[in-house]
Amino acid sequence: MTTPKAKFAGLALIAALCAGFILGLTAPAWAGFDEGVAAYQRGDYATALREFRPLAEQGHAGAQYNLGVMYGEGLGVPQDDAEAVGWYRKAGEQGNATAQFNLGVMYNDGQGVPQDYAEAVGWWRKAAEQGNARARYNLGVSYANGRGVPQDYTEAMRWFRRAAEQGDADAQNSLGIMYVNGQGVTQDYAEAMKWYRKAAEQGYAGAQYDLGLMYEYGEGVRQDYTEAMKWYRKAAEQGYDSAQYNLGRMYYMGEGLPHDYAKALKWYRKAAEQGNAGAQHNLGRMYNFGQGLPQDYIQAYMWYNLAASRSPPGEDRDIAVKNSDIAAERMTPAQISEAQKLAREWMVVFEKRKKK
Repeated sequence: MTTPKAKFAGLALIAALCAGFILGLTAPAWAGFDEGVAAYQRGDYATALREFRPLAEQGHAGAQYNLGVMYGEGLGVPQDDAEAVGWYRKAGEQGNATAQFNLGVMYNDGQGVPQDYAEAVGWWRKAAEQGNARARYNLGVSYANGRGVPQDYTEAMRWFRRAAEQGDADAQNSLGIMYVNGQGVTQDYAEAMKWYRKAAEQGYAGAQYDLGLMYEYGEGVRQDYTEAMKWYRKAAEQGYDSAQYNLGRMYYMGEGLPHDYAKALKWYRKAAEQGNAGAQHNLGRMYNFGQGLPQDYIQAYMWYNLAASRSPPGEDRDIAVKNSDIAAERMTPAQISEAQKLAREWMVVFEKRKKK
């Protein structure tokens, strides 16, 4: 299967966007506004709505923003993205940075308005210029991906850095990625380590995983399996499947520690249940050879089959198919049928879990 180092070399920019629906409390005090905020906070949305609406109609930016939140979330009113956009726009045109940020998200996602990446960038830029860290991060994403603006890694780095210096963990992690890949800057693993560590120390699982990779392979730091295990474990315990896979691999291979099939099995299974094809393949291998558990060709075939179905065309898929064929040679037709049935049932449960 593909080595973790190869995955590290091909790190992709994380482009997740956060809608950031929060209650704004920064507007000037008007009669009734504080009462509306208090009602909202205790879950009395009818009273909050009654207080906010007249203020919003009189031009109170904070009340307009809060109405946008309530329509966006369906709190005290039927959920209505178009209505949320209308109130965010009124607040945003008065300079409310959080409303500008949310309006950008709505345009980016096509919620309540036709999807328009350029318009999203325009609103994020307004919010970013007022110091909104999430807007700065999203501008960085837009420039890195060339979405709504021409692709420009230098500009992406500029916005990521501004957000990262405000403590935004997504931006810190993205700076690490850019330094690893040499995008918009000279490749610099030591600088990447610095930014990954800042994000990792905030509990950012992706950065914890990347730190583990750098310690395992000695990129920008002296190779240290103990440190690699430490950071993989932090990410794995948050459910990060690639970290779970790497923990399983290190226990299986005995990298910097004794072989431990029981622990390898534990972490492979956690990653496999999340759909990690590498973990599914290796779990199949452990069943195939009876490593840390009784030999079971039905389970081996099932996991090999799942790994093949979830791997893109290429070497990994070919290996999984080959190994499932080898396992099938030792199985009866009834056993193969049972393994295929188990794989189908697993996929049904997995797809349902993803939708939740």
